[in-house]
Amino acid sequence: MIQAGITTVFAFVAALVLLILFHEWGHYFVARLAGVKVLRFSIGFGKTLWQVRRGPDQTEWAIGAFPLGGYVRMLDEREGPVAPEVAHRAFNRQSLGRRVAIVLAGPLANFLLAFLIYWGLYLMGVPGLKPYVDSPPPASLAAQAGFVAGERIVRVGREEVRTWNEVQLLLIDNALERNAVTLETEDDAGHLTTHRLDLSRLDASDRDAEVLDRIGLKPWDFPIPAVAGRVIHDSPAGRAGIQPGDRIVAVDGKPLASWQALVTLVRENPGKALTFSLERQGRQESVALVPRPERDGRGNTIGKIGVSPNVPRSLTDHFWTTVRDAPLPAMVHAANKTWEVTRLTFKTFGAMLVGQASLKNIGGPIQIADYAGQTARMGLMPYLTFLALISVSLGAINLLPVPLLDGGHLMYYAVELLKGSPVSDRILALTQRVGLFLLTALMAFALYNDIQRLLTN
Repeated sequence: MIQAGITTVFAFVAALVLLILFHEWGHYFVARLAGVKVLRFSIGFGKTLWQVRRGPDQTEWAIGAFPLGGYVRMLDEREGPVAPEVAHRAFNRQSLGRRVAIVLAGPLANFLLAFLIYWGLYLMGVPGLKPYVDSPPPASLAAQAGFVAGERIVRVGREEVRTWNEVQLLLIDNALERNAVTLETEDDAGHLTTHRLDLSRLDASDRDAEVLDRIGLKPWDFPIPAVAGRVIHDSPAGRAGIQPGDRIVAVDGKPLASWQALVTLVRENPGKALTFSLERQGRQESVALVPRPERDGRGNTIGKIGVSPNVPRSLTDHFWTTVRDAPLPAMVHAANKTWEVTRLTFKTFGAMLVGQASLKNIGGPIQIADYAGQTARMGLMPYLTFLALISVSLGAINLLPVPLLDGGHLMYYAVELLKGSPVSDRILALTQRVGLFLLTALMAFALYNDIQRLLTN
């Protein structure tokens, strides 16, 4: 528990620092290209923990006590007196195009970071579960569309898909558009079938990340032999003497047909003594253990024993794939992935604004920290994928036309372009107070959602 907490804190802080660093680096880099003098580059707010002056302009590089943001402070005549010999390097003296470029560079740097992460992932190879379909629940949209267990989804609309992740993103996209979408599936004999899903029938609260569950589509729960793979040493299974390669043939005298049956039985008996009948190198053995009670994702108490299955290579090859590309195709896929995630993020914002998507999707620092810790414990690739998604979200949020955000400054510049002069100081002060109220309300609501998840999870 302590180790998991340390991992969560470290992964959360590392994610924040990297995302903020890239965002502020975008502002800094373009400002320097434009000839603007940068006075301070800070990661974090509040009390300065570390500071140093570097560069020809003696820019202050600083780290603040609260790493929930950052800023680049540039020379500006609106913030104080500026010596005449450097006035031409003040931000407010720059052309409208240069100011737009400097402000836009922060969010674009976040999109660039996401692109670089996706490019690296496609070069390394991204493992994913092939989109084989399990039996859909009766009366679900998937059941009404005629899906049957064992089919593999090969196309959503006009897009070919290779993993469940790709299927999910495309279905969320179409659900937000309230579209009817066709899915093409293939059975083991190679026969193709077309299914039509009318996603306009989903409720507004259903158009979220759980769209597959709402539709009734879920990965095929293919039977796995009840053979122990990795055994955690300090766990009920490890202390009972279960070893990798042991076949679990029965629990309390009840024969097991698959690993899934074992998981169900263990989950249903937290804190209760169970007798496992094992087959080890041709010998029959029996061990007793007590599943450790834990909370699942929905707040229910379940049992766990600390052992994972030994999945046969034949099953792995059949149901799992690795999406790996050469450098140039990987670059194209990374660009497409970044664009799709960005587009979906903005569509989600719009859907929430008009009530077509649940406001429960809004998460705050607690949820981000939780996801950071979970993905970090899962491995490098899940954590990098999390970083790419959060980087896109940070870039998209900063482009919203809300005063105090980069998008708010761009909104002022659009007005300046139309009227031929900058927004007045009075309007600027008034709208920034409104922006501060909106951002505070948004942060409070996100924190409320986080606390609700803690109380119900």
